[in-house]
Amino acid sequence: MTPRTRPDLASIPAYVPGRTFPGAVKLASNETTSGPLPSVREAILESALDVNRYPDNGAVELIATLSERLQVPAENIAVGCGSVSLCQELVQITCEPGDEVIFPWRSFEAYPVVVAVAAATAVPVANTPEHGHDLKAMLAAITDRTRLIFVCNPNNPTGSLIGRTELEEFLDAVPADVVVALDEAYFEYVRPTSNVDVADGLELAKNRDNVVVLRTFSKAYGLAGLRVGYAVAAPELTTALSKVHTPFSVNTIAQKAAVASLAAADELLARTESVVAERHRVRDALLEAGYDVPGSGANFLWLPLGDRSAPFAEAAAEAGVILRNFTGDGTRVTIGDPHENDRFLAFATGPGRALAGIA
Repeated sequence: MTPRTRPDLASIPAYVPGRTFPGAVKLASNETTSGPLPSVREAILESALDVNRYPDNGAVELIATLSERLQVPAENIAVGCGSVSLCQELVQITCEPGDEVIFPWRSFEAYPVVVAVAAATAVPVANTPEHGHDLKAMLAAITDRTRLIFVCNPNNPTGSLIGRTELEEFLDAVPADVVVALDEAYFEYVRPTSNVDVADGLELAKNRDNVVVLRTFSKAYGLAGLRVGYAVAAPELTTALSKVHTPFSVNTIAQKAAVASLAAADELLARTESVVAERHRVRDALLEAGYDVPGSGANFLWLPLGDRSAPFAEAAAEAGVILRNFTGDGTRVTIGDPHENDRFLAFATGPGRALAGIA
């Protein structure tokens, strides 16, 4: 007899990580190319001596350090095994089976997965033709069963940004009993532009008890392999998150590395300047070559290639450049080191142009 599992699991898509192979340039997973700073490496090595003991389940030192840096009370902070685990916990604390979770689409691939795992109902709302959130449509999708709304800013994978004024108007229009998660995994790569005023979720959440801000150490802080993220929210929500938190899921090394990274935050975040400069350089080269490339506030670019996305990404892989394909929608290109970006551009401005439908 076959062991019994939930029958609906067959319909739940598995999260698919970016692939790689030896010798390839990996521009698929939005990782930073720089390793931890020496001070962070030292903290990692030192903390490894204590892995025979359980980690601090309350992440007291990390939360205290975040509290000081962010200037928010410690009771307003929760940590998780990457911000994606906090996404799942948010669904768990807000939804019973059949309750609704609204999110933009296309957006972070984990959203529909964590919603389905909780037996909640996914309500994806199509992006605008400019590849950003359609906030009016998201508001119109709210019903009496809506419990949670994900807003990804900058949006992954399209890189689109929502400005402060637009986001404030949206948050004020959402019913106060509906939780809004501002997923700001790429916040450190955002720069002001002539037409977008930067929205800082921490400022917007101060007087809105239904707003949760999610951030991570995986991207700009370069700790993707250690899995640690955090949420800033009203104490009622952080307390609820603690009740569904998997015990000891943020390991000792991750906690110590995050604390050391915060101590070196200015130096680490200075690295983002070179990423932003490369983002502009690569986008300009692609635009000159005839590509449609929306502006991005993150460490990646979006190529809305539609049905051409899969063959484009496959050919890039054969050329030794791994990109992230979203079949039928587009291809996401992580910004790497200059030589990696040059290798991608050699493909994109060469054989890739025909595959992208550029004459």
